[in-house]
Amino acid sequence: MTPKAQTRQRRRRDRERELARLATRQHGVVSRPQLLALGFGDEAIKTRLDAMRLQALHREVFAVGHSRLGEAARRWAAVLAYGETALLSHRSAAALWGLARQRSSLIDITAEMGRQGICRREGIFIHRGRLHPEDRAVRTGIPVTTVARTLFDMAEFVSLKRLESAWEEADRLGLLELREVERVCERGYGRRALRPIRRLLAEARAATITRSPLEDDFAAFCRDRGLPTPSFNTTVLGFEVDALWPRQRLAAELDSWEFHGHRAAFERDRARDSALQVAGYRIIRVTYRRVHSEADKLAAEIRVLLGLT
Repeated sequence: MTPKAQTRQRRRRDRERELARLATRQHGVVSRPQLLALGFGDEAIKTRLDAMRLQALHREVFAVGHSRLGEAARRWAAVLAYGETALLSHRSAAALWGLARQRSSLIDITAEMGRQGICRREGIFIHRGRLHPEDRAVRTGIPVTTVARTLFDMAEFVSLKRLESAWEEADRLGLLELREVERVCERGYGRRALRPIRRLLAEARAATITRSPLEDDFAAFCRDRGLPTPSFNTTVLGFEVDALWPRQRLAAELDSWEFHGHRAAFERDRARDSALQVAGYRIIRVTYRRVHSEADKLAAEIRVLLGLT
């Protein structure tokens, strides 16, 4: 073999290795621009398609050597279908961050407004919108909107109940930063999302309080609603509970929202709840919002649990 032929062979091997690495990082999918950047020309791409070593998924997006796509591969393919600036977003981003379940087979993608060639593609729900550099993140290797931007976008497509659920899960996972949400709001002038997101922000600011004021509020709530006053900060089975009606074996946990990482505390609370439930105690969780915005419903639930109805 001539030196020139050896050089060509080495380059082909190197190119194949780089393709394998790229496909591995992207769960088995690549785009035409990426293939061209690796040195595969149009003819080489066509040959691979004819031999089914590449299989077309979207325009200029291919699966490498396979046709069965997992969820991560579908997400990557959808992002690649709209170019290097596109991001997984909305409900699909919420699912990737672990804030909500993926309820639809459609993959949500946000691409910049005015992008040439933007069009609908099978299996993708495309959103046109501006993407600020602060809106960009990477999760499990996939380009995705930040948690703050994800929640803001969701506010225009889901019910308030589902939005609140995602918001609370972001807090539980230590992923919610109020200042980041505020900056997204500042950039989102005129968006429908502003009203529900600002409501949640206002509640969050009001709820970032110490345990004692929430206990005071709950004690006043019980008095105002004619409920028996519980014992506060009582120890049961070696665990401290915030409020307890011992005869009825009912415990109330007063959850103040503190927006910082507290996953360990979250896990400890759940372990305590399980131990108490095994011992025959019932537990109701009480938040600032429930005391002040859902007082009638909360009082009715406690009355039932206390056997007062």
